[in-house]
Amino acid sequence: MPLLAPSPCVLCRDIYAGAREASVPSSAAACSTVGGARSVLGVGVWRGGGRGGRRGGGGGVRAAAAYLWDASVPVEMDEIDSMDKLDAALASSSESNHPLIIDWMASWCRKCIYLKPKLEKIAGEYPGVRFYFVDVNKVPQALVKRGNISKMPTIQLWKDGEWKEEVIGGDKAWLVMDHVREMIQKYK
Repeated sequence: MPLLAPSPCVLCRDIYAGAREASVPSSAAACSTVGGARSVLGVGVWRGGGRGGRRGGGGGVRAAAAYLWDASVPVEMDEIDSMDKLDAALASSSESNHPLIIDWMASWCRKCIYLKPKLEKIAGEYPGVRFYFVDVNKVPQALVKRGNISKMPTIQLWKDGEWKEEVIGGDKAWLVMDHVREMIQKYK
């Protein structure tokens, strides 16, 4: 049975906080040893100390996403390359009453290229939500101005033909993806 969570990072954060409060014993019955680390619900949990040359022992309990998998299937995002395609996408979003995600990117932007497959994976998690991308170097400037884009990557959520929220992708990838998930949940 697959482990379903909104995000592996959220799961690890929650387990890490809970493990710190509960002080997980080193021989917990619910844990199984895999490769030297204990695995709780598919997440490696171990105590600090012992290795790494730290003196004074202790450390605390840490959690890491070691054995998580995702059951979603990536969905290829459609390209918007004209004002007509943007209008058609916004109209279909209004009719279906689902939000629309637009990734404003550039082919020279390394962060944009890195985030695109991650967005395609999120698109598999939300089947009703349509995901598009716009390469700002291949479209007319009027289209870029309509999106009010100044930095790349910018990931916007549109609903009912109106811009609602955006995330500018200067953060770490997992933070950006968490923000995108939060935006979708808010307007779904």
